[in-house]
Amino acid sequence: MSNLWKISGEGRSAVYLPELDVPETAVPQKLRRKEEPKLPEVAEMDLVRHYTNLSRKNFSIDTHFYPLGSCTMKYNPKVNEVTASLPGFRNAHPYQGDKHSQGAIELLYNLQNQLSAVSGFDETSLQPAAGAQGELTGILMIRKYHKEKGDLELRNKILIPDSAHGTNPATAAMAGFKAVEIPSDDHGNIDLAALKNECDETLAGIMITNPNTLGLFEENIEEVIDAVHAAGGLVYGDGANFNAIMGIVKPGELGFDVMHYNVHKTFTGPHGGGGPGAGPVSAGQLLKDYLPGPIAVKEGEVFHLKQPVKTIGRMKLFYGNFGILVRGYTYISMLGAAGLKDVTENAVLNANYLKALVKDSFPAAYDRSCMHEFVCRGDIAEGIHTLDVAKRLIDYGFHPPTIYFPLIVPEAIMIEPTETESRETIEAFAEALNKIAEEAVNAPELLHNAPASTGLKRLDEAGAVKNPVLRY
Repeated sequence: MSNLWKISGEGRSAVYLPELDVPETAVPQKLRRKEEPKLPEVAEMDLVRHYTNLSRKNFSIDTHFYPLGSCTMKYNPKVNEVTASLPGFRNAHPYQGDKHSQGAIELLYNLQNQLSAVSGFDETSLQPAAGAQGELTGILMIRKYHKEKGDLELRNKILIPDSAHGTNPATAAMAGFKAVEIPSDDHGNIDLAALKNECDETLAGIMITNPNTLGLFEENIEEVIDAVHAAGGLVYGDGANFNAIMGIVKPGELGFDVMHYNVHKTFTGPHGGGGPGAGPVSAGQLLKDYLPGPIAVKEGEVFHLKQPVKTIGRMKLFYGNFGILVRGYTYISMLGAAGLKDVTENAVLNANYLKALVKDSFPAAYDRSCMHEFVCRGDIAEGIHTLDVAKRLIDYGFHPPTIYFPLIVPEAIMIEPTETESRETIEAFAEALNKIAEEAVNAPELLHNAPASTGLKRLDEAGAVKNPVLRY
């Protein structure tokens, strides 16, 4: 706002209203401000330029590389926006009823089948509005399964590996279960001995993120699933990292009982800014009747919506976030099965290529081939911390990766280049990281004082969280 004050002049205005053609009415005293707002007086062009220039300071996937590990901030194809804006989709209203929503319901039906096919499950519900709600859906389905069996009071715990997605413990607690952490072994896998020690008659299930938040595929995944099933528990799959295995591995065929996906991640729905998202859930024979409804079905040539017979109920109004589902359907339909497999292979290739380019400066926490992302450490020199590296990356024009997560790696940096970035972009990012590693040794003050290129320098994020000062 300071620049606007420099050019402010009394009487200037960015808008001119027509003369009143109705009697003027005074604003009630109780609604009046105590003081006039202190705002600069500028012309429309000055105001437009001010906010346009502010908008150019934003990071976005359309302007910068966004290597957020575990979040898959990849390019959103613009054709998705075209299809989501088609009048038949854009103007559809859920109260139209099935008869006047045949096209929309057919799209839902096809997307359900696509997701079931690519994951190896029997049935899919598109209702959950985000990944976290998809998680809760899966665990509530497991809860109702045990309740109907009559053993819910006994089976009161959910196992959660320490390499699982960060929201999993909260999800288990919200569903009324006790979350029990399972440690990782020296290879970044679930510790089998610790797991089997918890596989008793109190086990309701396990929440597995595979690949896990270390970016590693669980090498003993079938043995883990067998142990949980043998104890009478069920297996939930967190599909936040599904873009690392789709077209290669089908979780339903591995033995998972239920899994959610993030359409706003893997299937290119816009991600960030608070939503909306979409977290569909797929289930196998054991749990498919517990899915939240309505789900789309086809009888003859007619599409309609119905509730599964043992449904846990609705997780969201109507059919979920329909516009995001249209975008996901567009993406899957354009790529087809072969294209989805290419996506996975490119995601894994890009991550391993980037990992190799920075291995001398930022060695991975686990010396294994990674999947779609990898985790390294930022304390690369005396007195240097991960936050210093992240802030310095801004000066090189890159959004910092996810930092300080997962918690099992001290000073963690979680990097995911995604499948949509070019080799040149990955190499430029690697070059920046390697230069920062040199600066950490030879000119650490550059990192301690970073960023230097932004309008505001380093902010006190911890102080802002603990003492928020909010104003409109």
